Amino acid sequence: MEYMKEPVAPSQGNILCCQCGIPIPPNPANMCVACLRTRVDITEGIPKQVTVHFCKQCERYLQPPGTWVQCALESRELLTLCLKKIKASLSKVRLIEASFVWTEPHSKRLKIKLTVQKEVMNGAILQQVFVVEYVVQPQMCDDCHRVEAKDFWKAVVQVRQKTLHKKTFYYLEQLILKHRLHQNTLRIKEIHDGLDFYYGSKQHAQKMVDFLQCTVPSRSKSSQRLISHDIHSNAYNYKSTFSVEIVPICKDNVVCLSPKLAQSLGNMSQICVCIRVTSTVRLIDPNTLQIADIDGNTYWRHPFNSLFHPKQLEEFIVIDITRVQERKQDAGAGMRSNKHTLAEAWVQKTSEMNTDNQYFCRTHLGHLLNPGDLVVGFDLANCNLNDEFANKMNPHNVPDVVLIKKSYDRIKRQRRRNWKLKELDRDRECMDTDDERQYQDFLEDLEEDEAIRRNVNIYKDSKIPVESDTDDEGAPRISLAEMLEDLHISQDATGGEGSDMMTQ
Repeated sequence: MEYMKEPVAPSQGNILCCQCGIPIPPNPANMCVACLRTRVDITEGIPKQVTVHFCKQCERYLQPPGTWVQCALESRELLTLCLKKIKASLSKVRLIEASFVWTEPHSKRLKIKLTVQKEVMNGAILQQVFVVEYVVQPQMCDDCHRVEAKDFWKAVVQVRQKTLHKKTFYYLEQLILKHRLHQNTLRIKEIHDGLDFYYGSKQHAQKMVDFLQCTVPSRSKSSQRLISHDIHSNAYNYKSTFSVEIVPICKDNVVCLSPKLAQSLGNMSQICVCIRVTSTVRLIDPNTLQIADIDGNTYWRHPFNSLFHPKQLEEFIVIDITRVQERKQDAGAGMRSNKHTLAEAWVQKTSEMNTDNQYFCRTHLGHLLNPGDLVVGFDLANCNLNDEFANKMNPHNVPDVVLIKKSYDRIKRQRRRNWKLKELDRDRECMDTDDERQYQDFLEDLEEDEAIRRNVNIYKDSKIPVESDTDDEGAPRISLAEMLEDLHISQDATGGEGSDMMTQ
């Protein structure tokens, strides 16, 4: 007779369920799981259908009592917001797991599968899985109510420039769009000499003022008006106004500097041409190619004005032109431009082709002009200058003609322009007939100046076919590599009505 040397493994005995009599492992309740669930429901008191509020305008969800938060579909933030809606009911059970159940994006329903545990009869722990359905109800938030009302604001930024041309405002508009500074505005209103930005808080208005002072030469001042006062809580309600004044100089303006300012800039000529306005005003001396950058503080200490109105530009034809060899700079002279070429030219007005009147001038456009080209400029020999500094200058130092830029066929340039810009959504007080011409001037400046294009988002226009970068006349054009694709996303956070079903 042989004995088993290996120990016998202990086996757990089964008991019979006190309700249905099937064999089950022993547990404190002496009941199977099915019978235990029929007698005890641990999800009792937890709502199976809850309402959440969603604002279509700003795509945010309401987090009680009064906070609106932005959450993507099936994100951790949205799951947290939904669980907070039933937080009080979940205090009696232990939450083990929570996850989203996929629903149609346009169904206005959110489903969350919850796994909970709870101690029931005689210490037995019961686990149960169930689904809570959230109904998304549309509700407009307070901020969007104020936007729709269009008459509620706490701060306004008034941007002004005392000029007859809007080139600087067109450039500023593109900067605001690129950096998305317009998102917090309640309303944008366009008036004759500037723009008004309305905000719901003073902090957003101050942010816009700081942005303007960093991007364009300007100065600002602020004021506030008391609206109401609560003597019990010592709370004050103010409306703030910020006034931002941009220097009244635009691109292609001819200016006359004060003798003191011209000397401090490296003994450059008083008559200069503005070639760019960004965070500073860049001037060039057409006689020596000397350039200087003037910021806002320097301008307000030594102010100067434009000598001509843009409508006073006249068209000239180049009779003869000779490039000038660069001379050695004098002591104390400023920096010279490497992008321009100094030249001496004989020009004649296209309106005086039947006469012998010709004008001699020095120009910074020697790299662009050839005999027979058309060029626009200002005639100083036959005009009355109403300027304090120009009237005190020696007449021998005042040029007869100041050339501004080469002239191209505008109609052909518009027809072949295969790009476009976005615009701010604003209220227009009045539409000037000259605005379209000024806007076309700004588009031509973008084509001619690469430094300005770096700060602007340029979008491809799919309606116009792509052609070469230069046309037959050599007019500058924007290359395809500098353009962005224009995307249109019209689907909100919940899919919206009529949107396509999301597929993985």
